[in-house]
Amino acid sequence: MFSEISGELPDILGDFTPGAVSADRKRWSAVPQAMRDAVVRDAETALARTWPLITASDYRAYTETGNRSRFEELYFTRRRMLNDLVLGELVEGSGRFLPGIVDGIFLIAEESGWQLPAHNAYERGGPRLPLPDNSQPVVDLFAAETAALLATIVALLGDELDRVSPEIAARVKREIEIRILTPYLGRHFWWMGRGDERMNNWTAWISQNVLLTALSLKADQPTRRAVVEKALGSLDAFLKDYAEDGACEEGVLYYRHAALCLHGALTVLNSAAPGLFDRVWRQPKIRNMAEYIANMHVAGRYYFNFADSSAVVEPCSAREYLFGKAVGSKMLADFAAADRATANDPHLPGEWNLWYRVQELLVGRLPAAKPRPEPPRDIFYPGIGLFVARDGQFSLAVKGGNNGEGHNHNDVGSVTLYKNGCPFLIDVGVETYTAKTFSPRRYEIWTMQSAYHNLPTFSGVMQSAGEDFGARDVEVEFGDNCARISLDISAAYPPEAELRSYRRTVSLMRGRHVEITDAHDGDKPAVLSLMTCLAPTVTSEKIDLADLGSIVVEGAGMIEIDEIEVDDLRLRSAWPEKLFRLRVPLAGKRLTLRIV
Repeated sequence: MFSEISGELPDILGDFTPGAVSADRKRWSAVPQAMRDAVVRDAETALARTWPLITASDYRAYTETGNRSRFEELYFTRRRMLNDLVLGELVEGSGRFLPGIVDGIFLIAEESGWQLPAHNAYERGGPRLPLPDNSQPVVDLFAAETAALLATIVALLGDELDRVSPEIAARVKREIEIRILTPYLGRHFWWMGRGDERMNNWTAWISQNVLLTALSLKADQPTRRAVVEKALGSLDAFLKDYAEDGACEEGVLYYRHAALCLHGALTVLNSAAPGLFDRVWRQPKIRNMAEYIANMHVAGRYYFNFADSSAVVEPCSAREYLFGKAVGSKMLADFAAADRATANDPHLPGEWNLWYRVQELLVGRLPAAKPRPEPPRDIFYPGIGLFVARDGQFSLAVKGGNNGEGHNHNDVGSVTLYKNGCPFLIDVGVETYTAKTFSPRRYEIWTMQSAYHNLPTFSGVMQSAGEDFGARDVEVEFGDNCARISLDISAAYPPEAELRSYRRTVSLMRGRHVEITDAHDGDKPAVLSLMTCLAPTVTSEKIDLADLGSIVVEGAGMIEIDEIEVDDLRLRSAWPEKLFRLRVPLAGKRLTLRIV
């Protein structure tokens, strides 16, 4: 799709301006007053703070302990402080934040490496080096994000910075040339795409930021052409691993780093070659990718989640709204506008990408917020085997697919269920990332294991990771009275599970109940896990989940309950301090759960 456009690029590629320059006081004065006040308050707070010190020991700590959070807190705090100061200056235009901005620029310019310690490697999955080698920069997600941040500052505040000293912008351009543009054009990083190698959100995310950087800084024509051509090849590599249905296999959280960054890349490319990418915006696949987030919405902040995505997701921003407008999806534009109106902090104080925050301010108030449009009642994404069905009471999802997907959890056949917009059967999500999360020991982490999804275990044998472990014989039907998926999940387990088949049938009997029927043909006893955030009360034939509802059980032995203390900050953003796992043994070869 993209590579074929390379031959049609115009002789002169245009610039990209990531917002309104500071001198455009009319645009900046039009920012809604409440946003202006919040931005200036944050800038004043940043101005009064001391910049975090980052030492070599802080960088090395990752390889020594596996802890990502401590270094990343220092690293991202610098960038958020600089963000806050820049936005304060753009909104106010008085010059009082410029000294702090210059300090932040030079602190970041003097860092030995812009890549995170967790990404400090030259090959995919290669060893993480304890310190950055500034003679061989690594272009990772956040090196590219840092370049985009600095390029956006120069593009919007360049004249004001030049009045302080021309060396400021000159330094930014030198550092970006050395750390980003030269390695980007001169070597191959895995996320750029090569042959059939699978790509993920890195490809769109980094490509967007490199494009923004090169075109915002008005690189010379040979450089910008080389960057654009290479990015087009990468975007094709990214798209090849998306099915036509547009589902993000990494979950709704990563939609914003994947499909939404594709939108960002296209926005920059459209500025470089106006009109040339119109055909891409019109592709049904791109529209499907855009609408995915709205289709995954349940209620409030809750979304159907799997992989490393959380069940609770921050409100939409102007980006989703603009994506909806670009692909002609009124549904997504209306959904994003209504969702954005629920945000407590519409100026995105937690965001480190300055371009996103500038967009948020400049787009101003969106059309009068209406109730969020209802997502499709039923949808099936064959690319990842995701089944979704709803009625006025229940919202149901079943994950088929395989265990070799991006940010994978071993969850083939798992059920997620909400009742009246409240979580009933849950997908726990993922804890705070550490070195272990993306290592060969990933599946030692409990949240990744099928035993902590709504799935069976066979004498302790759980599902295995890898593309070969997946669902078979999947059947889906949607009707007025019933929506149903049936799938055999036995192939998701290793041979030691001694399974011949395990057919799960999940039905939404609209206006009545949800039914899960598991038929087991194997030699080892099966125990079904059910995960919930509600304290259960169990009798011989029924499980009550607080006041939300009940599960009537047929074909089970003695049910046991495990309490799981939740002290991880990432999990606590979605769940209370205690989760519960019900362990339901199959008394025979068939188990039926009727959820009312």
